[in-house]
Amino acid sequence: MKEEIERWLKQAENDLDSSEENIKIGKYYVSAFLSQQAVEKALKALYIQEKKELLKTHSVSRLAQEVKLPIELIKKISLLEPIYQESRYPDIASKIPSEEYEEKDASEVFNIAEEVIEWIRKKIK
Repeated sequence: MKEEIERWLKQAENDLDSSEENIKIGKYYVSAFLSQQAVEKALKALYIQEKKELLKTHSVSRLAQEVKLPIELIKKISLLEPIYQESRYPDIASKIPSEEYEEKDASEVFNIAEEVIEWIRKKIK
């Protein structure tokens, strides 16, 4: 079980690193998606630690509630909830994904992801 948790957390950290790199090259929609994915995977790592099973969902809000993330982080995570679809599918958002996100958007969700993952790192033993 510990190895599985470590794999999920490591992938979350790799996604977060890739998110930061995509901000640098101006691929803001990719960065936003990777930030959302980083949070989702880190939450799944914590969920596995606590519940001893994987919850198959893309809802970061649901995962956050299940692992009892602090309310201030749950509120921030709600901004990430629509990103899973909006950053990938041109029929979801008002613009195509590559035009939907700006640097400030990508930076904001990156910072949220970084904060959430830092909190999770402290909880994972």
